[in-house]
Amino acid sequence: MAGIRTRLLSSQLPPVPASRALVRTSPTPQELEEAELEADIIPKDEVQVMLTDRAAQQLKSISSREGNSHAAVRISVESGGCHGFQYKIELAAQRDPGNYHLIHPSVQPSNLYVDPISLSMINGSTVDFATELIGSSFRVVDNPHAKGGCGCGVSWEMK
Repeated sequence: MAGIRTRLLSSQLPPVPASRALVRTSPTPQELEEAELEADIIPKDEVQVMLTDRAAQQLKSISSREGNSHAAVRISVESGGCHGFQYKIELAAQRDPGNYHLIHPSVQPSNLYVDPISLSMINGSTVDFATELIGSSFRVVDNPHAKGGCGCGVSWEMK
């Protein structure tokens, strides 16, 4: 129909399958002390990070491509950006002492490393992998600790 535009809202898109990430390894008090981190250790049963199936598949592909079953994506939260905080997402070859090691319950290997301070700021969020015309990337979405944010979805403000 000429002249009629249809707009698909994100609320109309089908949900992306996601599973609660399992905690394979938690930091120990000794690791935090050695890393000079002052952070509370979140008990395994209170870690509520969701990992989409497509993010887990991408993590598995990274491990395969790198030939390293410990290859992962490391997520941290830093000060900065236009709203106060921003996500830093980078490839990692292994878990740093003091990091949580999260995995998808059925797609293996699907390694995600998060330091305890950052985990407290993203707990309850979903980690997804998005492919768009301008590129592909891992993203932290639906963060219950965030309010506002910039259009790119990287910078956000704490509630």
